[in-house]
Amino acid sequence: MSDPITYASAGVDVEAGDRAVELMKASVRRATRPEVLGGLGGFAGMFDASALAGMRRPVLATSTDGVGTKVAVAQAMDVHDTIGYDLVGMVVDDIVVCGAEPLFMTDYIATGKVVPERIAAIVSGIAAACEQAGVALVGGETAEHPGLLDPDEYDCAGAATGVVEHDEVLGPQRVHPGDVVLGIGSSGLHSNGYSLVRRVFAAAGWDYDREVPELGGRLGETLLTPTRVYARDLLALIRTDGVDVHALSHVTGGGLAANLARVLPQGVLATVDRATWTPAPIFALVQQLGGVPQADLERTLNMGVGFVAVVSEASADRALEVLAGQGLTGWVLGEVTDGTTPRPGDEVVQGAKGVDGGAVQVVGAHPR
Repeated sequence: MSDPITYASAGVDVEAGDRAVELMKASVRRATRPEVLGGLGGFAGMFDASALAGMRRPVLATSTDGVGTKVAVAQAMDVHDTIGYDLVGMVVDDIVVCGAEPLFMTDYIATGKVVPERIAAIVSGIAAACEQAGVALVGGETAEHPGLLDPDEYDCAGAATGVVEHDEVLGPQRVHPGDVVLGIGSSGLHSNGYSLVRRVFAAAGWDYDREVPELGGRLGETLLTPTRVYARDLLALIRTDGVDVHALSHVTGGGLAANLARVLPQGVLATVDRATWTPAPIFALVQQLGGVPQADLERTLNMGVGFVAVVSEASADRALEVLAGQGLTGWVLGEVTDGTTPRPGDEVVQGAKGVDGGAVQVVGAHPR
């Protein structure tokens, strides 16, 4: 008679999962808010929503996302405590775009084999980023998928919920000709375009341990630079007296022009000038090493602009002061006009991702 088949012999270690939960408890406890009910380990995370009863017309906002193939770099480098910042940033910062305050988040990690220390490292990054954003991590799930994923492989995703007053929702309905477009610097590549980036360096035969002088260290360290989490700082900007924010755009997949076009109304044109900023060296390195066309590069990577704020002309200077006070690099990126005078010869992006919105034209060249 053959040996009996157990869950463990099939590749799922329940005890390892339990150890991972024990290791992550301290991190998760710090990523909380007063409204959280219960503790780690329940079937559902609970959040006391009674505060919403005092709002005039509360609108819930929700978002879900993952980290993409950046996880392959983390796995190759065996560094797992930064990828959580990427996950949280990709999720909660989408919620802030409409002016909502992110309240709570859940995460999901699928792996070929549960290594408790690795799972705990991933969750520690998620929890630290949630704490930074003022978001409660109310639950999550770790799933072991032997045969589907290799033992050292994993992927992660998350979802968050926020709230905003109906009459305070940001977006195209607030944007007008004469508004000023502000750029807010990224911390690097963030979490988009890694299929392109990884392909470029693989084709060049560069490994992640390679020392790259223009990057100031190893290639892999630059590629794993965590996504900047903007949520708390942008909420402070929105709530500052004297600052009139009309729209926000999170520059993720699709690049600067496409994501800005999503938050503009039909009939307006935002002109963005490359001469107003210099992208970090990693962007030029990807382009030069891979021979990547400029248009493809800009449709894929954030090019050093992590967020865009569209504000009234009268409040632009004050907005930049607030951003600087939050430790963010901000600058005047361009302006909004009536959309009838695009510059000849430069591509105009009209709407994106199913949104029939305004137009964006990126002009000029980056300083050398």
